[in-house]
Amino acid sequence: MKCTIPAVLAAALLFVFPFRSTGQEIGDLLGQERVNTITTAVPFLMISPDARAGALGDAGVSSSPDVNSMRWNPAKYAFIDQDMGFALNYTPWLRSLVPDINLSYLSGFRRLDDLQVIAFSMTYFTLGEINFTDEVGNFLFPVKPNEFSFDAAYARMLSENLSGAIAARFIYSDLTQGQRAGGMETQAGVALAADVAVYYQRELAWDNTPATFAAGLNISNMGNKISYTDEVNAEFIPINLRIGPSLTFDLDEFNQLSLMVDFNKLLVPTPPIYARDDSGGVIIGDDGEYVIERGERPDRSVVAGMLGSFTDAPGGFREELNEITISTGVEYWYDRQFALRAGYFHEHESKGNRKYFTLGVGLKYNVFGLDFSYVVPLAQRSPLENVLRFSLSFDFAALRAEQRTP
Repeated sequence: MKCTIPAVLAAALLFVFPFRSTGQEIGDLLGQERVNTITTAVPFLMISPDARAGALGDAGVSSSPDVNSMRWNPAKYAFIDQDMGFALNYTPWLRSLVPDINLSYLSGFRRLDDLQVIAFSMTYFTLGEINFTDEVGNFLFPVKPNEFSFDAAYARMLSENLSGAIAARFIYSDLTQGQRAGGMETQAGVALAADVAVYYQRELAWDNTPATFAAGLNISNMGNKISYTDEVNAEFIPINLRIGPSLTFDLDEFNQLSLMVDFNKLLVPTPPIYARDDSGGVIIGDDGEYVIERGERPDRSVVAGMLGSFTDAPGGFREELNEITISTGVEYWYDRQFALRAGYFHEHESKGNRKYFTLGVGLKYNVFGLDFSYVVPLAQRSPLENVLRFSLSFDFAALRAEQRTP
């Protein structure tokens, strides 16, 4: 990629300091409800990093436990039927436009005993190499904007059917590489966050068919705001509530079918609608702040933003419901070695209008597993269109057992 310094910094700052759209600024584009999307810093934390969940419509809070459970619900680790494992995941991003933007994800876990499991993961998001040039196109120097997070979790069985987990996360975001933008010095953003999760699993019979019901809840990325200049311009990170059930049927000795659904809601402020004068300009009050016509002021503390995220939408309760995204997935296993997956992700038109089907396959053979997923966008183009994501996982306990077999 080749850009001038002003162009690159403008693009980076738009990514870092998202434009707070309001209904009156955008207008009634849909004919029914105004577009009022919620934006946060470090949105890479919300990208599905593994191919299995990516093929299930980004559902995973109550799916069967696997090595990548950290991203969806770390409490699932307590129910995992392996002693140790790790996985490598790779997701190309915007591949239709540029070749060097991608998300890499490494995860692993280790069982301590029958009740306790520890886990880790690392996410790395690179925006590729950008060549800075001057106004006439002369090359100045290259930069490589990037972001990453490192996670550690502890999961424990709380009862025969219930587990809980806590996770800690370090987030580092370096988008401007210390360049000046708009007369301001920029720096890498740093944040600390935590997850709290629970998972419930119980065996039952559904019309004489053995089945497993599961439900999960994960509140993730609860942490401080992140800033690239000073605390005045600090932005919320994507604090998120994920909840949902799943039902798995053991159809016979070889066939298994799972159905699942996730509901997601960002626990950050919804942009308000600002009052405007007859010329269309935003009205500024005596305190120097924009006058809000509907909604609440977005520059609140983290705790106030989380608690108020259920009641601050300028469109009232209906808009709050529109902020919930829905992920549904279907997974079929044959002989626990071959999987077919499909899913659907839905986001309301006024909140981003992301709608897409997902497809995928999985293979599991002794010590390793391989998963692929593909996105079919519906309402609008997707950064993941024409992209094949993959995950490679390893079961070390199975490897040691195989090595001991004469």
